[in-house]
Amino acid sequence: MSNVSHNDMANAIRALAMDAVQAANSGHPGMPMGMADVATVLFSKHLKHAPAQPHWPDRDRFVLSAGHGSMLLYALLHLTGYADLTLDELRKFRQLGSRTAGHPEFGHAAGIETTTGPLGQGLATAVGMALAERVLNARYGDALVDHRTWVIAGDGCLMEGISHEAISLAGHLKLNKLIVLFDDNQISIDGPVDLTCNDDQIARFAASGWATRSVDGHDAAAIDAALAWAKTQDRPVLVACRTVIGYGAPTKAGTAATHGSPLGPDEIKGAREKLGWAHAPFEIPAEIRAAWAATAAAGTAAAKDWEARLAASADAAEFDRVTAGRLPAGYEAAFAAYKAKLVADKPKWATRKSSQMALEAINPAVPETLGGSADLTGSNNTRTAGWKPVGPGAYGQRYVHYGVREHAMAAAMNGIALHKGLIPYGGTFLVFSDYSRPAIRLGALMGQRVVHVMTHDSIGLGEDGPTHQPVEHMAALRAIPNLLVFRPADAVETAEAWDVALRQDSRPSLLALTRQDLPAVRLEDGPNLVARGGYELRAADGQARVTLLATGSEIAIALEARDLLQAGGVPTRVVSMPCFELFDEQPEAYRAEVLGPGTVKVAVEAAIRQGWDAYIGTEGGFVGMTGFGASGPFQELYKHFGITPEAVAEAARRRL
Repeated sequence: MSNVSHNDMANAIRALAMDAVQAANSGHPGMPMGMADVATVLFSKHLKHAPAQPHWPDRDRFVLSAGHGSMLLYALLHLTGYADLTLDELRKFRQLGSRTAGHPEFGHAAGIETTTGPLGQGLATAVGMALAERVLNARYGDALVDHRTWVIAGDGCLMEGISHEAISLAGHLKLNKLIVLFDDNQISIDGPVDLTCNDDQIARFAASGWATRSVDGHDAAAIDAALAWAKTQDRPVLVACRTVIGYGAPTKAGTAATHGSPLGPDEIKGAREKLGWAHAPFEIPAEIRAAWAATAAAGTAAAKDWEARLAASADAAEFDRVTAGRLPAGYEAAFAAYKAKLVADKPKWATRKSSQMALEAINPAVPETLGGSADLTGSNNTRTAGWKPVGPGAYGQRYVHYGVREHAMAAAMNGIALHKGLIPYGGTFLVFSDYSRPAIRLGALMGQRVVHVMTHDSIGLGEDGPTHQPVEHMAALRAIPNLLVFRPADAVETAEAWDVALRQDSRPSLLALTRQDLPAVRLEDGPNLVARGGYELRAADGQARVTLLATGSEIAIALEARDLLQAGGVPTRVVSMPCFELFDEQPEAYRAEVLGPGTVKVAVEAAIRQGWDAYIGTEGGFVGMTGFGASGPFQELYKHFGITPEAVAEAARRRL
């Protein structure tokens, strides 16, 4: 029988955190030291995981929303036996090229379920993970999907506005497999939390429909009882754990001094003495290592049992397909048939309508799509025929009413994608991408297949005016690395954008879609041209002298400008640029050919110029917006702001 105590195991975490932060001369030792007792009870007695099979689909998910305390996670993964987190990696904490980045980064090491650091993001992402678990459970049953999502969150996570959205959504959906452990240490960077916040977090969560309990975060038996209780609840759970930040530090414990700075050699020496940890830096005694390694036995056995259940399941092949992220066999034919019909029918639709019609073809063929909207379903056109709302008792449905919670929606979709098994998409107005942006950015950083459906993409939305009219948003979104931003011109381009988005395996996509109807401009079937990012839509009659470049609703304006120029004896071609990012990935020769060497270049987009000079040069012409919009019918707005075929043609003539 091992003589290793709970305190020995928790102190191993504290020692590794102190030592790694000190070695890096950078980091946050206080939170790992304060939450070491809670984390030890969670990982040793409650978390269902198998370090040797870190991607086992039915494992519990653990999210360290308070990502600044990353050494807590790294120490836990190292001690429980995750192969990626060796002692050498812990020694290289916060160093270039290490797996142990300053904040946990998805993909750096198995066991890091999501990137965290921007406070509140982890909590909201975990809501998506817990929602995905309930949706997949309704489809495949307890035998294949029955696990929890655990979160450690701090005061900062709960101060961030996204926490309100996430807590409210989870409570409404009664996500009972979601358990949040609140590190209630009452300290922030600036000092005591009551400098800035006096919220009663227990009452706050309870008001949103959560089960709640408070516990001494340094009483192992009480923590164990609280976590056991949490697993029996019929709603999401908050366990507020009163802890001492920097627990064990002789002079700095309980103060902001332990939050974001190394303790220093003298304080570490004193902490070792106070904790009874008489071991050298990064040294973990063999018996303590063995005790930690033994905690994985239950999860390893559970993973083996699960594999047997999967092998015996009639759903095994489909479950493997969706969790691997492969599109179904029937998708190709369904998409090809739909696209051929568009070419034949030449519909004049707003691209938001084109998106809906594409989804009417895609969703029956791709059962893993999970749609939604931030209270704009009728405007975003994200719900297809026969779909019903996901909710308590109806987790098997396919549409999520996220409410007016754009930020939480985007973060939850990241969590759904990270969980695997579903392809999330969600809608709002493009101008409200400002509310979603931090989560969109994290999704791009993590390389997750999420589709953001952003409608009402310009002054073309009309009377709602400049508060709702995106102007700078296309440039701002195109600035995010690893995000595909599409602005399609008609029904065919919109369908092709969806096709490209669904085929991604390492980046999110965003579709910017119109409110106003647009004419069909893609008149022939053929390969997916949107996949190339930019292409010649109309050739010049004669040797081209002008190349007009445009996206979305301004393609029609460019085509009319071409007719004006051609009629005046100026051969002109039109290039559609639905996705800058994909175009930039094309071979140099292709890009040069599409851009038309030796021609005058004019771009037109109902947005600011920023980003276009890469294609038209500083000498090229640009017809678009230079400031905010205005309220009025969209036809009048285009004339008022000079975004007309005549203006485009004149910009070209001036440069001939």
